[in-house]
Amino acid sequence: MDWEALLLSIKLSSVTVLILIPLAILAGRFLAYRHFPGKSWVEALVMVPLVLPPTVIGYYLLVGLGSESWLGRMLEQLLGHQLVFHFSGLVVASILVNIPFAIQPIQRAFEAVPEDVRDAAACCGMSRLKVLFKIELPMVWPGVLTAMVLCFSHVLGEFGVVLMMGGNIAGETKTIAISIYDSVQAFDFASAGNMSLVLLLFAITVLALTTSLSRRVGGQYVAKRR
Repeated sequence: MDWEALLLSIKLSSVTVLILIPLAILAGRFLAYRHFPGKSWVEALVMVPLVLPPTVIGYYLLVGLGSESWLGRMLEQLLGHQLVFHFSGLVVASILVNIPFAIQPIQRAFEAVPEDVRDAAACCGMSRLKVLFKIELPMVWPGVLTAMVLCFSHVLGEFGVVLMMGGNIAGETKTIAISIYDSVQAFDFASAGNMSLVLLLFAITVLALTTSLSRRVGGQYVAKRR
């Protein structure tokens, strides 16, 4: 087991979720409640990472944020280091790739909130911020939890965009997925099998727990409303 790569992957997944989920809540709520010209195009843009190969996204990030681009040079001056082949670059790439996994479940959860509930809250004089935290978030919590688990698990297994953006630098950009690939390349199938088994068991366990918790939370909320 490559523990260094596993811990780096967990760190990358955690940072990505912490940054992306709050933004996804705002974006998902906006897309659920607002109607504007070109909304379908915005939703299609959100879904692009689902159908676009990760290596393609990684290529554009590598070119757009590399030292040869004006944006890459500007960011290097501001941050003191390049985003390419650096952990911070992996965070940027992971956020972009996981946008649909974060926004879609949350948007669908907000769309399921009855409009009369929000109207009643507004009639009671509650501010939009209070409605969000007191009314909407408890109702959409299963969607938020699903988004968190999907993003965390997906980042943990990312390969193409990570390899393109970060390369294979031990302790900096070498994740567990890249470590598995290296083990296979070195014909160390025992190590590759152990690491793959850990990821498989993790994925099954987390998804099962998430499904159970989402049903329990949803059931408790329905019971309270009754």
